[in-house]
Amino acid sequence: MSIPGDPNPHNPYAQPQPSPYGQPPAQPNATPPAQQNPYAQQPPPQSPPVPPQGPGGGYGYPVAGAPVGAPGVPGVPAAPGAPGGTGGRGAAGWLWAIGGAVAASAIWGSLLFATGGFSSEPNPDLAGYTYTGDLCAATSMTPFENAHFKAKASTGSSSKDANPQHSGAQQTSLDTMWCNVSLEQDSTGTSAADYSSNWLYSAATLHKKTDPAPEFADNYRSYEKQDTSISYKVESVSGIGDEAYLVTRNDEGSSSSGSYVILGVRDGWMTYQSTWSSYASGSSASKQPTSSEVATMLKTSATETLKRLRSSGSR
Repeated sequence: MSIPGDPNPHNPYAQPQPSPYGQPPAQPNATPPAQQNPYAQQPPPQSPPVPPQGPGGGYGYPVAGAPVGAPGVPGVPAAPGAPGGTGGRGAAGWLWAIGGAVAASAIWGSLLFATGGFSSEPNPDLAGYTYTGDLCAATSMTPFENAHFKAKASTGSSSKDANPQHSGAQQTSLDTMWCNVSLEQDSTGTSAADYSSNWLYSAATLHKKTDPAPEFADNYRSYEKQDTSISYKVESVSGIGDEAYLVTRNDEGSSSSGSYVILGVRDGWMTYQSTWSSYASGSSASKQPTSSEVATMLKTSATETLKRLRSSGSR
């Protein structure tokens, strides 16, 4: 068996070997010559050159396929026990990598919020309806004209005396528009002593923040729940919008001739209501339309009016 320092070049113990455990502790009073100490600390082998960064490398992350703690990988400490490594630094490297991933996720989430990816804003279904500042211009009056009604002439030059009257407003949560028309019957068969009042009031609302569907039906069904001397009948109407309801006041036993009928329509997040109100004194010779006739006029007018409000949009 050869001994340390043996001149035989083929003897593995004749060459100083690097210690895998680092520098051994010094032995008191027994320090052998460096050239004959097989456990003496030697310089670590030269680290291989860093390969070019490919896809996935850079920015402090390991190159794809590189082993953990590989020498020369930027931003990743060597694993414990590897040449040039320090015990315990590998765990810190992994914690750093995890922290970087968490930070990247936080940045990505912030970008999604900023661009609306996680936006809590509602997406209103306006069904192609658009706002108009003059609902009267869009309201179909043909069914009422066919029943011999026309708009009364304006009584003055100010806006409050105008007939019809209209208004509207565009706001963050709602776009609202309305039209109010005072009507009179044709003069044929009537006298100056006859007194009658006929009104058509229409309103449309574009709901931009809250879906009106959950409360729409109950809003009209509530007429039947009223505990008053006046009773109402509520019935659903098909063929107009997503849902529609007709409210008719029960005028039995009344000494006056007239009617009060409401038609409510919901189409997506758009709601529309037209209300007919008429009154004629008992001595009036003018013939007032029945509630059933008024309901037909309201439905015909609403169908055409809603088409006009959607003329510039599409569902």
